[in-house]
Amino acid sequence: MDYKESCPSVSIPSSDEHREKKKRFTVYKVLVSVGRSEWFVFRRYAEFDKLYNTLRKQFPAMALKIPAKRIFGDNFDPDFIKQRRAGLNEFIQNLVRHPELYNHPDVRAFLQMDSPKHQSDPSEDEDERSTQKLHSTSQNINLGPSGNPHAKPTDFDFLKVIGKGSFGKVLLAKRKLDGKFYAVKVLQKKVVLNRKEQKHIMAERNVLLKNVKHPFLVGLHYSFQTTEKLYFVLDFVNGGELFFHLQRERSFPEQRARFYAAEIASALGYLHSIKIVYRDLKPENILLDSVGHVVLTDFGLCKEGIAISDTTTTFCGTPEYLAPEVIRKQPYDNTVDWWCLGAVLYEMLYGLPPFYCRDVAEMYDNILHKPLSLRPGVSLTAWSILEELLEKDRQNRLGAKEDFLD
Repeated sequence: MDYKESCPSVSIPSSDEHREKKKRFTVYKVLVSVGRSEWFVFRRYAEFDKLYNTLRKQFPAMALKIPAKRIFGDNFDPDFIKQRRAGLNEFIQNLVRHPELYNHPDVRAFLQMDSPKHQSDPSEDEDERSTQKLHSTSQNINLGPSGNPHAKPTDFDFLKVIGKGSFGKVLLAKRKLDGKFYAVKVLQKKVVLNRKEQKHIMAERNVLLKNVKHPFLVGLHYSFQTTEKLYFVLDFVNGGELFFHLQRERSFPEQRARFYAAEIASALGYLHSIKIVYRDLKPENILLDSVGHVVLTDFGLCKEGIAISDTTTTFCGTPEYLAPEVIRKQPYDNTVDWWCLGAVLYEMLYGLPPFYCRDVAEMYDNILHKPLSLRPGVSLTAWSILEELLEKDRQNRLGAKEDFLD
């Protein structure tokens, strides 16, 4: 059964699209929580509707409701799925809140309440569990000095998914020993053991080990592994993504943008000093801590061992923030990060990345050929540094001579 994940949340973390014999429908993945037990069940909307109609007839006094059926339009519209998911979540919470409802045989069957095999750590996906036996591997991965052989998943209470990426997910977790909160990155070994991915994951681990003492880079406390998974125990940074704050406020006052840019530049300069190019600077990878300082995270695309005079050619990153030399597939170096800093600073000041266009091909053409045109609303000093960071010729870009010192 092939699941395609989308629409994450806490109580109903995702809805999955399932294709079978050319039919397409949405399956809602529901986290059921009764007492100390938690487990996932997968149900289509039609199944919710059937249960709702059964209960409505038998318990007319109960104020039960579920989202209405949708006859016209696209049932796979993300906003529609999001609204429906919230309504179904509320329906489930009402069921488990009333003993007379959750003891009903149809509800118990629907929520699989009499099937202990379905009860599990909510950090583990149903599709992961169903494929573990097929992909079982006992191969240990060298975690280096960060590896803690005594640590195990049951050391933590996994509370919710706070991020998902191409290699795994990040969970908010509370360590039972001391009650402290951590962000635990969980990766499937079967993905990591693919050679290309392993290079990325190990690069991330090595970067995390190197930068553990820098105030503007997320720190790795330790890592451990089970038969199936790798776990990285990271600082929990609770101020949200810079991207979230920027979307909410459209743009930042210049003083605030300058503050964030200075801290980002400091973090990049530190990475460069230990021969690491970050390569994927974007608002989604910039977090804010509890007092408002910047913390760079997600080191999966970092390139190790790049001195200031060295270059690399791998094509990677996010379209809006790609430097001209990356698009041209030319050799690049540390200066690629200074272009990205310019792009992020521009977005903080104006609300959109420079050269932005919905058509990606046109945006690439803009990045390569379109001059940066002066826009009102910022000081000449701010505009000057934007021009110098967003210099298309990397050899003339601010940072090309003495990196962070420039």
